Amino acid sequence: KQRTYFSKSFGVARLAYNWALDMWQKQYQAHKDNPELPKPSEAELSKLFNKIKREQYPFVMEVTKCAPQQAIRNLGIAFKRFFDGKGQYPRFHRKGVNDSFYLSNDAIKLNETRDKIYIPKLGWVRMAERLRFTGKIMSATVSRVADKWFVSISVGISVVPKLTENQSPIGVDLGVSALATTSDGEVFTGSKPLRLLQKQLRRLSKSLSRKIKKSKNWFKAKTKLARLHARIANIRKDCLHKLTTYLVKNYGLIAIEDLNVKGMLANHKLARAIVDMGFHEFKRQLSYKAAMHGVKLVVVDRWFPSSKLCSCCGHKMENMPLSVRQWQC
Repeated sequence: KQRTYFSKSFGVARLAYNWALDMWQKQYQAHKDNPELPKPSEAELSKLFNKIKREQYPFVMEVTKCAPQQAIRNLGIAFKRFFDGKGQYPRFHRKGVNDSFYLSNDAIKLNETRDKIYIPKLGWVRMAERLRFTGKIMSATVSRVADKWFVSISVGISVVPKLTENQSPIGVDLGVSALATTSDGEVFTGSKPLRLLQKQLRRLSKSLSRKIKKSKNWFKAKTKLARLHARIANIRKDCLHKLTTYLVKNYGLIAIEDLNVKGMLANHKLARAIVDMGFHEFKRQLSYKAAMHGVKLVVVDRWFPSSKLCSCCGHKMENMPLSVRQWQC
């Protein structure tokens, strides 16, 4: 019953988003042809969807109203990011890709032991883990990874930065052979889960390709492959969380390089290894953890010649090929 409800909610959120995107494109084209017509907006699309949903999409009423409302709101946010130059043009959502739906704070509640969550038109759902934070519940998002269901609960709390005991500075250099090398000489090799599980990933991918699409065996193989992808992602996140937590707890100032990850991925010989390390996720985690612990994070310009400068006298080596990893001034 719960799986069916969650799947329906995913479908309703996806339907509302794709419907709103289609209507946005049609209204925008009509505005270009006739400037007197208004431009599309998130609020007007939400009102229009509420008018037609009972007649054209009656199954929408079987799930929480938050699912379609937030989906249309997300489309408005996506277009705002696109017009501000911060994101790409919104695309239609596909079934089974990043499935999730939103729940507002007035639609959910927790029991006294904080191990069950109440979802509208479904009832109480047991959680495998208790909510650890105390404070005002802001919202919740239900999502699916492989064949497991997760609820992410947003709680409003006041965070006081925790000062670290050691306020010494440190520089962190990210790489492919080793995930991070610090200025103190410490080397963190990284987990490299994609490299370790590449054979299993290739085997399960071949197994899925041999199955008849939409058959029972195809769904079984698809679930196995999704579980392996989730395992690879979890191993990578675990390694990054341990490293970033260690850095913010032991140093007062951290300097990292502003890497052009998108440009680095153009090198097809190193692209897989770069993705396996998770440079963007490392920077994201380090940013918010540094703010929580009162640590100053310095992002060094990508064109700063740090490898060519002597740390003692400041002498700069004009020519340094990639094969040179150590040099003496």
